[in-house]
Amino acid sequence: MLETLFYGAALIALTATAAALTRANAAHALIYLIVSLLAVAVLFFLLGAPFAAALEIVIYAGAIMVLFVFVIMMLNVGESGRAQEREWLRARHWIVPGILAAALLLELLLALRHNPVATSAMEVDPKRVGLALFGPYVLAVEIASLLLLAALVGAYHLGRHFIVRREDQR
Repeated sequence: MLETLFYGAALIALTATAAALTRANAAHALIYLIVSLLAVAVLFFLLGAPFAAALEIVIYAGAIMVLFVFVIMMLNVGESGRAQEREWLRARHWIVPGILAAALLLELLLALRHNPVATSAMEVDPKRVGLALFGPYVLAVEIASLLLLAALVGAYHLGRHFIVRREDQR
């Protein structure tokens, strides 16, 4: 039963990732990316790593996606951007991601029902993760944070020139 749930979550992750890569609209791609990250969290949970699943949800599906939403909102300025946002809020744009997220929720509930304690023999507590990240891997963590900051500044810089060009065309 858990094997079926695993392959179902993997299929949802692959489908949502492929949909995120093929969307021309950044907001739609972001929604599919969030569904993909939630599916990966379910995979971690099914593999017996609930802490890794929680980190996946909190860090990636939560914090990083908020950053992406902020950048998307920053790039959609003006009346045309507001009209586009109203169009994105229509229900038809949320049907497929909603179905995928509901399937993930159903899989997670089934996994909890059949195996309520899905922990492996090797448990990892938050203290050990923190010591590892800010011990021998502190340089990698800092480089990753600088890379994210550079990406944010680059997105702002590119978006700013795009907005200036659009206003000059009016």
